[in-house]
Amino acid sequence: MQDAGADWLHLDVMDGHFVPNLTFGPALIKALRPHCRLPFDVHLMIAPADPYLAAFAEAGADHILVHPESGPHLHRSLQSIRALGCRPGVVLNPATPIDALAWVIDLIDVVLVMGVNPGFGGQHFLTGQLPKISALRAMIGATGRPIRLAVDGGVSAETTPDIVAAGADVLIAGSAVFGRPDYAAAVAALRAAAR
Repeated sequence: MQDAGADWLHLDVMDGHFVPNLTFGPALIKALRPHCRLPFDVHLMIAPADPYLAAFAEAGADHILVHPESGPHLHRSLQSIRALGCRPGVVLNPATPIDALAWVIDLIDVVLVMGVNPGFGGQHFLTGQLPKISALRAMIGATGRPIRLAVDGGVSAETTPDIVAAGADVLIAGSAVFGRPDYAAAVAALRAAAR
């Protein structure tokens, strides 16, 4: 992906419990790390997440993103991620309100809005998330901190203009890139759509 023009490599870790799919763990991330210079943006769709934070940090994660629902103490999880030397982030599912960030926004470097229900690729973007993205952009702006606002799920050249107009500054694309024969052309199409 680095040769295709991506800025980050987003890695979806799923446990078959928090979401109805199973992917990989820290061992695969550790195996990939020597082969990629891009920052590893590790999205933990696992519960509980806290017992595994150190393993993902040691495997080479640069960012570790958790869901408010993945453990009892989101504040503690974010502190732990930062203490491990990684950039902490919070992921909001379609039904998770932005209020979940109200008392931890000072600890966050990345907010990720799920444009679909997590667990499976190839879903269509839920346009009802656009007002949430806009509200988060305003919340982030009020902090004065350089928090990145990402969107994952249903991101394509067709949906990108609306997502960017709503306030996102990071686009995470799966099928729109990996479902195409030319990854560089797919990344370029997303960048063009974002402009």
